[in-house]
Amino acid sequence: MTSNKNISYLFPVLSVIFITLSNFLSPEIFESIGYLFTVWFAISFLQFGMGWITNKYFDWGSGTKVLLSVTISASILTLVLVTLMNTYFTQGILLFESLIMYLLRVILLSSMGLFGFAVSEIYKSKKEFDIANEKLKVYSETIGSSKREAELILREAQLKATQIVNEAETTSKNILLKKERIERELKEFIQIEKELIKKYEE
Repeated sequence: MTSNKNISYLFPVLSVIFITLSNFLSPEIFESIGYLFTVWFAISFLQFGMGWITNKYFDWGSGTKVLLSVTISASILTLVLVTLMNTYFTQGILLFESLIMYLLRVILLSSMGLFGFAVSEIYKSKKEFDIANEKLKVYSETIGSSKREAELILREAQLKATQIVNEAETTSKNILLKKERIERELKEFIQIEKELIKKYEE
């Protein structure tokens, strides 16, 4: 846990060091148009990568605070370096102009780190959204199949209930018919007995 936390702060620290050291690139590199794009692209790409990696260890709220502290730290270090080593950094321009130029460079590189962090966050959110969509689709299918299953069970129960009612009606009709037949037979038997008694009495 502690080593993981240490690793999480390694990339912002490396980012501060990298931005600060990028100030030592010779200004002559930026005079050539061909080198200018290549160098800035490489530096910006590395900062983008640092921001992307930082997103693996921090959520959006704490990550933006960390990247803001990277910008502030690199800006302070740049101000100190440019002020202390003004002969190397100014090269014929005013110290104030040099400070503004190097601070803008720091802000630009820091914003590339923030851009990498934001793109990584969007990518991560999209993956989470896709996973949630898949889960929702599975749940919808499960609910649909459960609903169909419930409908089948209900239909089967209704059929069984109808069958039981029909059987009960048939049984009750049979019982009524038997009762009527027995009553009729009893009446006939009583009638025959009465006739026999009358004949016997005569």
